[in-house]
Amino acid sequence: MKATQRDFANLAPRAAQTMRVFFLCGTDDASVQDAAFRIASLLPDPGERVELTGAELKRDPVRLGDEARSTSLFGDTRHIWVRCSGDEVYDAVENLVTGDVAPCPVIIQAANASDKARTAKLLEKREDALVAMFYPPDLASVTASVRQMADAAGAPMDRELAQRIAAAVGLDTRLAASEVTKLALYLDATPERPRPATLEAFEAVGAKTEEDGFTTLVNTVLNGDSGRLKGELRRMAELELNPVGLLLAFERRVAQLAQLAGRLGTNPDISAFMEGEKASRRVFFKDVPDLSRQLRVWRGRALARLAQRLMALHRSLMANNHSAELLLAQELAEIARYAKSRS
Repeated sequence: MKATQRDFANLAPRAAQTMRVFFLCGTDDASVQDAAFRIASLLPDPGERVELTGAELKRDPVRLGDEARSTSLFGDTRHIWVRCSGDEVYDAVENLVTGDVAPCPVIIQAANASDKARTAKLLEKREDALVAMFYPPDLASVTASVRQMADAAGAPMDRELAQRIAAAVGLDTRLAASEVTKLALYLDATPERPRPATLEAFEAVGAKTEEDGFTTLVNTVLNGDSGRLKGELRRMAELELNPVGLLLAFERRVAQLAQLAGRLGTNPDISAFMEGEKASRRVFFKDVPDLSRQLRVWRGRALARLAQRLMALHRSLMANNHSAELLLAQELAEIARYAKSRS
């Protein structure tokens, strides 16, 4: 079965009850991860979780089928969670679905893969598999998600505050969930005893904003502001910003630029286009100047090459976690120099 991002929420409960393989993919890592957690939470008897990587399964394609058809040490149920990139688990999944014995649930969180991937094509027509693809959310959808999270946590909030949180976390629903949790704890709010969230409470819990989070560094690099870069990299080290988390913020901005560039097309009037995007609430009004500047630099082949470099850097950071901060700083300096040369 194939699901769109829009109908996933309605299909997920039934799919978790009846299907065995879940291929969750797309350009929005946060939504893909949220979907994986959603499926895991809906499994009727999830039992032990066995985590595997795409690299492991690429080296040993038989392992997935073996793990999915074996029992845990104490004979309990289990489910398998695979984190991979692109189509690297195709052979493993092919072995899995051609076996004679039904496997335990297998959740595949596939970064940088699409519903056109070979693995997706292998699964999409099967009755025991679900393929779903997720795109980066816009400001309006994340704002709505933040309000839903807040209601569920017992800390209801108005749209203005939810929009501020959505913008502050760079439209990353994982970070937004963390901010909502902190707010609820600060307010001593529960679903049974709700307490409305306020701007004052949000500022009191010290949530990261544009000035002390990822956004300033993202804009400095992609705008080519080399004069500010040294200070921003120093701030990155002083605040001990997580390199992978920071890189995800860059990847989300690149995905946002790709969406904007697609809608812009050959229209030469970027300023008028961005005003329309702001009016449609697809972008936060404070982001308009930086996004406009970045669209003038990062379009077409330049944007595609940037996305590829970030993907390669992501793999390098995961493989060299001890030197991740240095690797990230060097690559960001290169990207900033390129942006300056084109601005």
